[in-house]
Amino acid sequence: MAIKKVGVVGCGLMGSGIAQVSAESGYETMVKEIDQQFLDKGLSMIQKNLDKGVEKGKVTEDFKKKVLDKIKGTLKDGDLAECDLVVEAIVEEIEAKKQLFAALDKICKPSAIFATNTSSLRVTEMAAATSRPGRVVGMHFFNPVQVMKLVEIVKTLVTPKDVLQEVYEFCKGIKKVAILAKDSPGFVVNRLLAPYFVEAVKALERGLATVEDIDNGMRLGSGYPMGPLTLLDFVGIDTVYRALSSMYEEFKEPQFAPPPLMKKMVLLNYLGRKTGKGFYDYSVELPKVNELNI
Repeated sequence: MAIKKVGVVGCGLMGSGIAQVSAESGYETMVKEIDQQFLDKGLSMIQKNLDKGVEKGKVTEDFKKKVLDKIKGTLKDGDLAECDLVVEAIVEEIEAKKQLFAALDKICKPSAIFATNTSSLRVTEMAAATSRPGRVVGMHFFNPVQVMKLVEIVKTLVTPKDVLQEVYEFCKGIKKVAILAKDSPGFVVNRLLAPYFVEAVKALERGLATVEDIDNGMRLGSGYPMGPLTLLDFVGIDTVYRALSSMYEEFKEPQFAPPPLMKKMVLLNYLGRKTGKGFYDYSVELPKVNELNI
């Protein structure tokens, strides 16, 4: 079965990006939110991204119109009933995701594939909440979705080859490169990134170096496009904190234990770019180091 109609649940930063790349590749795309305000904000992000593309000469007005015509917004689960693939991009909480898939399981056609954009949670646990565990996979996109080429496809113990092939073909259709991972917290990329983040925050906690010097050291010394603390601000300190906590809970290995500084920052809502402050202060025109009493 070829995937023709795509549903996306959640129209935040990740969900709107997934909806955009789906529509850009010609797929009929239905994006669902729980509130009209969130839906309007997400659709507006897609509009702005396409407008920037037109301004830079990367896309035409005609292409922009075709993309926007492919995207429909809704507040009703029932509007996802005929989708061949439904990708969830909601809050990174296992119970919320399980409840969503259990509800969709009763609405969507039996042939539909469910995919979760989780970065660290157990896909198997979500699959078990449905009557179609073999048709539930992980599809971990990277931010910003419109730019990042990678998708981690995550298989469980019961994922058949034909389902994986359909998901692979969809990734190819939206011009992404897919890698396959087993269902283990962090999958491939975050499993390797986690100790890097942990050690960077520990270095700051222990006074080994300043925020800027840690970032410049990895950026200029190792050729990374951005330093670890800048990257944490970009991804969201709360998002990484939850992912680390999940991995530590699973493996009980110190390399995955989130440092106390991260917990303090989450409690203070210093989450990075999305709240205006993290390791850096983004409330000014040129971001500067956020002065923390560490």
